[in-house]
Amino acid sequence: MGKAETRSEQLEDDRDDGEAQQSTPPPPPPPVDGSICGFDSLHQLLRSSLNPDLFQEVSRLLLGLNCGRLLDSIALSESATTLSSNHDFDLQAYCFHAEKESLREPRIVRVGLIQNSIAVSTSAPFLDQRRAIYQKVKPMIDSAGASGVNILCLQEAWTMPFGFCTREKRWCEFAEPVDGESTQFLQDFARKYNMVIVNPILERDVVHGETVWNTAAIIGNHGNIIGKHRKNHIPRVGDFNESTYYMEGNTGHPVFETDFGKIAVNICYGRHHPLNWLAFGLNGAEIVFNPSATVGELSEPMWAIEARNAAIANSYFVGSINRVGTEIFPNAFTSGDGKPQHKDFGHFYGSSHFSAPDASCSPSLSRYKDGLMIADMDLNLCRQLKDKWGFRMTARYELYSEMLTRYLKSDFQPQIVSDPLLHKKPA
Repeated sequence: MGKAETRSEQLEDDRDDGEAQQSTPPPPPPPVDGSICGFDSLHQLLRSSLNPDLFQEVSRLLLGLNCGRLLDSIALSESATTLSSNHDFDLQAYCFHAEKESLREPRIVRVGLIQNSIAVSTSAPFLDQRRAIYQKVKPMIDSAGASGVNILCLQEAWTMPFGFCTREKRWCEFAEPVDGESTQFLQDFARKYNMVIVNPILERDVVHGETVWNTAAIIGNHGNIIGKHRKNHIPRVGDFNESTYYMEGNTGHPVFETDFGKIAVNICYGRHHPLNWLAFGLNGAEIVFNPSATVGELSEPMWAIEARNAAIANSYFVGSINRVGTEIFPNAFTSGDGKPQHKDFGHFYGSSHFSAPDASCSPSLSRYKDGLMIADMDLNLCRQLKDKWGFRMTARYELYSEMLTRYLKSDFQPQIVSDPLLHKKPA
């Protein structure tokens, strides 16, 4: 028996002894309503549980500092807050500052994110389901408009339940052209409020054989359609086997230049791919939205980390949006993982938030309620962080271009240098 194997067994024995001596009960299951021990979010739980000084220090560690201080809250108009109270959705607003410059004026844009649950049963007629969601989201859009939001993004496939993992093709009925019903619905708000709106939909490409895509349509602040982006990466993990409905997109990594800044959309599963984030940054994005539909058991520990890391690494702002609630479907389905059949994917945990290039981020919206997150952001911060850290200057893209070129060839061999004694038999 080798030394490494003996040491491994010893460590295993020590760990077993330690676990026996310090066994702790498993954590309680999350409340049925999706809250965190009765609180909307981790931020609210900590605020309620810690004294103010300690809470401020914990917030510094968890959320970072923007220009040397914690994020400032924004006071919104009475009409915006009244809509929140009357329609019971979470409403939060914060401000990301940049350092004052001598040669450039501040470039402040107000951005909004909407998260929502479905409005009626998934067994209701599809037309009723879609129109009920329109009515549910309308007060939140009006609240964004009353707050002076310049750019607004909704969640992935917001007009429907996230039925893509049931493998039932009837959910394709919700697919629509880029200029279809939901875009027309949102165009009125874009014109009314002088607002750019990102509309993530299930797209039906009527020109190319009725092909279905997971798409975000970009509506300009004059009600025009600026363009679209199709989801680059399609998950095949757990219930999320979405290639039953649509395949990888073919629009590349477009950045849309609007009246209020250069924006891009990294749809849902694309957030797990660092090169996807990078490509939007190389194309000049200042704000990248990540409209998503993801559940707690699968991804919640990754949620804030990935977006924040992308904002830091690429020197842009990230707006992360996740739907909320547990959606029960009429028919049970399985995931091919040996687990019992079930009628839901789990809890969509909301928690929409913003991340900034200086590593600061906002608190999250509720884990179980509809919500509107608003942030003022000075886009000058993007260049300031590029100058500070020099990530673009030191990136060595030519090195990775060469590596990826070799990797894509059929005769690729990994660059591994082995210890010459590794496979030598003992005398």
